[in-house]
Amino acid sequence: MAWILLIVSGFMETAWAISLEKSEGFSRLWPSVGFLVALALSMAGLGYALRTIPVGTGYAVWVGIGAVGTALAGMLWLGESAAVSRIVCLLLIVAGVVGLKVFH
Repeated sequence: MAWILLIVSGFMETAWAISLEKSEGFSRLWPSVGFLVALALSMAGLGYALRTIPVGTGYAVWVGIGAVGTALAGMLWLGESAAVSRIVCLLLIVAGVVGLKVFH
């Protein structure tokens, strides 16, 4: 259960990062509210998951999911570069996250 919650929390990290960008410096109400809700859920889920998952592994997996998710969202919906080199780097992050789970 902790791993599922950690993964969901990683996706919430992506949600708050995208909401933060869309809030335009907290000048737009609903993206700002979305940021706060997603941030609270992400942190609460991470905190709960770290009850049973070692902090180094849990935090690295959480950040990896958030970073890859945010980068992919930027590429797909925000017009950011989808260069092969960027995608290779994201795959390296995914490999590291998978490795942390496998060798946990």
